[in-house]
Amino acid sequence: MANTYILPLFLFLIVISSVSANFQKDVEITWGDGRGQIKNNGELLTLSLDKSSGSGFQSKNEYLFGKIDMQMKLVPGNSAGTVTTLYLKSPGTTWDEIDFEFLGNLSGDPYTLHTNVYTQGKGDKEQQFKLWFDPTADFHTYTIIWNPQRIIFTVDGTPIREFKNMESIGTLFPKNRPMRMYSSLWNADDWATRGGLVKTDWSKAPFTASYRGFNQEACVWSNGKSSCPNGSAQGTSGSWLSQELDSTAQERMRWVQKNYMIYNYCTDSKRFPQGLPKECLAE
Repeated sequence: MANTYILPLFLFLIVISSVSANFQKDVEITWGDGRGQIKNNGELLTLSLDKSSGSGFQSKNEYLFGKIDMQMKLVPGNSAGTVTTLYLKSPGTTWDEIDFEFLGNLSGDPYTLHTNVYTQGKGDKEQQFKLWFDPTADFHTYTIIWNPQRIIFTVDGTPIREFKNMESIGTLFPKNRPMRMYSSLWNADDWATRGGLVKTDWSKAPFTASYRGFNQEACVWSNGKSSCPNGSAQGTSGSWLSQELDSTAQERMRWVQKNYMIYNYCTDSKRFPQGLPKECLAE
């Protein structure tokens, strides 16, 4: 059932904007038996992975559309076999999900940044990239912009991917299920690095990823209601709720995709012998 919410305009003020993040207030560590830690009075969060377990956390809020920023510094050195994630996901067996996954590699070899979008439990919309910087040397900002018209993935403000709402041609788009933000660090050496050929070197454990600057500007979902009136951007021209890519942003995205994209499901004709997905042909 489609969700339509007509709420008083003043409730739009409940759209949260938590720029100076306090992890103690905004998230909860959900697994890892002490391997996830909040430090520096809530300004820093670290996840660690050893042979026994990884770790993870989630936002306390649920969102139905939002702009989520996270500054991350990935596992340095030999990170082969490890996966660090940042994603939005709804519960249930027919879930919605918007993914950043960072697949580790041997020392000196670049990470693979894997993106995907699921709607009603159906994904298969992968795009993968190499980054144009070392994501382990310092913090970099990874952003998911999710509004009723599109999903935009950005890295340090540069758009790398846009997934448009093309329900008009039969492509599923996540818009009805509230999602939480999740992040985790875990072992996936059966597939993560070179298809599983390179295994995790546990002599390098514990592996650690660091987080700061969690910024959530979002329509918060609580008690069956959205904090945004009618899920729209009334009176907020240019906000993330109606954001699209202008010509400059589109040019920057094309630059990234030309130089750093290493896989695009929309060009994988061998994977789709019956024909590429409709949204690929509509671009």
